Amino acid sequence: MHKLEAHEVPLHRVFGSDYDFRIPDYQRPYAWEAEQALQLLDDLVEAVDSDEPYFLGSMVLVKTDGKADSEVIDGQQRLTTLTILLAIVRDLAAPGGIRDSLGKMIVEQGDELLGLKAKPRLALRDRDQAFFRSYVQEPGRIEELVALGDGVLKTDAQKAIRDNAKALRAALAELGEEARLRLVKMISAQTFLVVVSTPNLASAHRIFSVMNARGLDLSPADIFKSKVIGELDDEYARKWDEAEERLGRNDFADLFLYIRMIFAKERAKQDLMTEFPKQVLNQYLSGRQAEFVDDVLVPYAEAYEQIRDFGYESTVKAEQINSWFRRLAQIDNSDWLPPALWAVRHHGDDPAWLDGFLGKLERLAASMFIRRIYTTPRVIRYSNLLRDLAAGRGLDSPAFDLDADERAETVRQLDGALYLVQKTRRYVLLRLDEMLAGDPGAVYRFPVITVEHVLPQNPKEGSVWLSDFSAEERVTWTHRLANLVLLNRWKNAQVGNKDFATKKVKYFLSSKGVAAFALTSQVIAQPEWTPAVLETRQKELLRTLAEGWEL
Repeated sequence: MHKLEAHEVPLHRVFGSDYDFRIPDYQRPYAWEAEQALQLLDDLVEAVDSDEPYFLGSMVLVKTDGKADSEVIDGQQRLTTLTILLAIVRDLAAPGGIRDSLGKMIVEQGDELLGLKAKPRLALRDRDQAFFRSYVQEPGRIEELVALGDGVLKTDAQKAIRDNAKALRAALAELGEEARLRLVKMISAQTFLVVVSTPNLASAHRIFSVMNARGLDLSPADIFKSKVIGELDDEYARKWDEAEERLGRNDFADLFLYIRMIFAKERAKQDLMTEFPKQVLNQYLSGRQAEFVDDVLVPYAEAYEQIRDFGYESTVKAEQINSWFRRLAQIDNSDWLPPALWAVRHHGDDPAWLDGFLGKLERLAASMFIRRIYTTPRVIRYSNLLRDLAAGRGLDSPAFDLDADERAETVRQLDGALYLVQKTRRYVLLRLDEMLAGDPGAVYRFPVITVEHVLPQNPKEGSVWLSDFSAEERVTWTHRLANLVLLNRWKNAQVGNKDFATKKVKYFLSSKGVAAFALTSQVIAQPEWTPAVLETRQKELLRTLAEGWEL
């Protein structure tokens, strides 16, 4: 049987001579985005003022006891991001002191007496390690790293390293020297990882699978049920079970996270088992358990079901309201759900109010989505909205307002190389298409919707596109809003390189000779496709979005 070890290890020892981390080539590349890197920094900054140890989770290693060699099976993203963070603080620090200490956490200095060679504490996959070693682990090169253009970055991992370094450097520079010193002291001494190690690769993968498996152990919702239902009759147990059955086990568990947010109106600082009783449940114990089920659990479960299933019913505006739910569901986070749940719970019988509220909520959510606002500031914005709602301010909540800088940045993102922003491009184009169609209830439900270029990304040699557009004009226009259309089926890439007249007929029209999208119909109506056409079209489409979202 292979020996398994698990220890809580402070980061000054994680980034010490006990471990020589290596990311094997079969692992996926470094892929964290700026949102996740900034969220890690936020969590660490928040922990600075606490006397409690801060746990960063666990990592799984293939490692033989007594040897430093450590093959990372799980934990690459955090180790890499922490190295970037420490390197930024190192380069921002004055020579000597903390700069030297951080340098030793990032690179093993070597010790001839102990037989230790000088080398980085962390080695990424072979294709990215030289880049990481040169720009991150080598002192004094972070400023060069953040200034690198896309053309010199050979892999997506290198782009992620550059982007995250840029975001973290801006945030850390803003903290100030004293705050950075407190932060890295806390990271070094008070921040822990649970390091699970085994000398066998197969054993390590089994451990990783078990740790990440979604079992059916008791959830927090089950624990809360035991506290609430114990003193009530069978009718309340039935109500609880029916709510869970309608939502399903996973969504029912998430509901308690959203209810906590609605009551606390602030970002969670501890786990749900700790916070939910203090912030919600305890006020309903001692004789008020039935009130919790009737006034909180069941109404919010019903509201969640309507939002999730686009199942709001009313004699008026039902389709418009369900359309808002469909749009919001396409955004890549669920932080908008607590305000939406509150609105349906308290104003579900007023469809006109609800329609107005959801329109404002979608505008706010879409702007933050397009600007790639990360979790903490996003949740703070929704917390402010929940406070305003509780205070009786609904449609006039200041939390809905976008200031001049927010509006300008939203437009700037829309005016850029939209196609390359994979997370937002489809959402933006679908919303634009709905605005062009002039139908407030329009939401498309095709099984396949793709984003395609008119001017192709890689025109073939001899193509008319190469004579109609210079190399510089292709760089300017290929990935921008004006050159993009929506199709409701997959298309043959070879047809996509045909000249404009042929492409309109064979690529953009359906088998019935019509385009499913207003955006695509506009392109078909164009007699030619030139830089001048694109420039005019870009302005018109941006104006449509700016008016639709009141930017």
